[in-house]
Formats: sequence, C-alpha cells, structure tokens
Amino acid sequence: MLITVVADYGVGDLAFAEVRQRFAKLMPQAEVIAVPVAPFDTVGAGFCVAQLAFGDGPGDRIVYANVAPRQDEENPRADNAGEPLAAARLDSGVLVAGVAAGASLSFLAAEGVTLRAVKAPDAGSQFRSRDVFPAAVAALARGDDLLGEELTVPPAPERTVLYTDGYGNLKTSWYEPPAPVGTRVRVRIGDATAEAMVTDGVFAVPAGTMSFAPGSSGWHGRAFYELLARGGSAARILGDPRAGTPVEIDTYGPVQR
Repeated sequence: MLITVVADYGVGDLAFAEVRQRFAKLMPQAEVIAVPVAPFDTVGAGFCVAQLAFGDGPGDRIVYANVAPRQDEENPRADNAGEPLAAARLDSGVLVAGVAAGASLSFLAAEGVTLRAVKAPDAGSQFRSRDVFPAAVAALARGDDLLGEELTVPPAPERTVLYTDGYGNLKTSWYEPPAPVGTRVRVRIGDATAEAMVTDGVFAVPAGTMSFAPGSSGWHGRAFYELLARGGSAARILGDPRAGTPVEIDTYGPVQR
C-alpha cells in the first residue's frame, strides 16, 4: 500500500520522518512518501491532493494531507485544537484523509466528492498529524466506520497560482486559453508582470520565451494551464508568487502565425 503525505512541514523536515515512522508502526506494510508544500499553503495542498487522488495509480493507495493553519477560530484554542480531519473514499478505491482547512479538500469537492468528518479528536497535540490522525487513517484503511457528518468546504480558487514545480513552472487554475493560440499576452501576478505566448504546448515557443499552455497536470480530461519560461524559471520572473495569488492576463499583441 502507498501512503502519500502532503504537508507543509518543510523539505527534509524532521516532522516528515516522524510521521513516516508513525505510519510504519501502524501500517508496516505501507510505503510512505512525502510531498511538501509551503507553510500554511492549503491551495497548493489541495491541488496536490486532487492530482494524486485522481491520477493513475494503485486503487488501494492513501493520500493523507495535513496543512492546518488553525485559522478557523481567532480566539485562543484549548488543547491545541484545530480544523477537523475529513475523509472520502473515491470510486476508484483511493482513500483521501486530510485536515479540512482552507482549500485543502476543495478540488475534491469541486468534482462532486462527498467529504465527511472523521470521528477522531481534533485536539490533544500540537503535532496532530503524528500523534492523533495516523491512527484514524489506519482504522479507515482497515474498513472501520469512522465517517460522520458531511462537511462543506470553500470553493476551489479560480484563475490563481496553484503550485510551483521544481523547474519554476507555475501551474494555475486557468482551464481555457485567454486568447487564440499564438497571441501575445501580458501576465500579472501580484506586483510582477511578464510577457507570454498562448500556445497549445508548453515548449511551443523559442528559448527565452514564456508560454501559457495546457500543462502536465489535471484530471477528468481537463488540463490546467501553466506558465513555463523556456530556459528559465517563470516563478522567478514573476516574483515567486504564493499559491492562491490571482493570475491576470491581458491580450496586447497580435496572433503570431
């Protein structure tokens, strides 16, 4: 069994190792891998969760997400309480369990997945994803009935940065081209702007040019558009924007034939 942990602990952080050890004790047959996102980045986490859950892979896999900024309540929290654990079993057999915080589960909900609260404590440790939640995930994997009431989560963000990959490509929640293929556009993300070319493939531009095209991510037949600077980093050019930052695009140049 494969367990993918999507969390904001930090690349190479001790926390990933501790969570992996916890799962090794509870589910010794499982292989655990880690996918880091930026601190408190529920948008990036939500994108990664859905990409992994809807993507190709073994049906008995688990996607476990923990990005818990504890922003659901501004008042002091007793006993390290935070957002609750939620879960869903997809038609494919994939089990998704994650903290229902921000957009962490929004992309699943947008595809009609019913999310339910897990009957597990939402308090008791600063490090709930090690001390509290893995036992509940292991119980769900065994088939224990721990699912409670249906949860409503915020809508998935549209036309924003979703994720920055290791090459500096910016995956976005644009699903349709903003202009015909070959059109030059001005991209604005936060305070940064850059020129890009709308194309039907991320590498369909000369070196030194940025493309805006359907990328390698998406699900259910829909590709997410991404910004790729051929020979460079789109993220660096556009100020290393955080996930959730709006991506504004204005057409200003003629179609290049």
